[in-house]
Amino acid sequence: MSDQASGKVTIDGREFAVSDLSQDALNQLSSMTVVDRKIGEMQQEIAILQTARNAYAQALAAALPKD
Repeated sequence: MSDQASGKVTIDGREFAVSDLSQDALNQLSSMTVVDRKIGEMQQEIAILQTARNAYAQALAAALPKD
């Protein structure tokens, strides 16, 4: 979405100079960046939890009585 380090940002396929954005647009962009980072963190957390769940499922299967 953005490359703020270069002073430009691309939104919906359109490129804008960061200096041309209103304060409201900059605030919204900042909020989106925070949310995107949080989504990434949560996706990592989900992957960790799914891995743990799989390990518990394997341990449960091994602990069940054999036929």
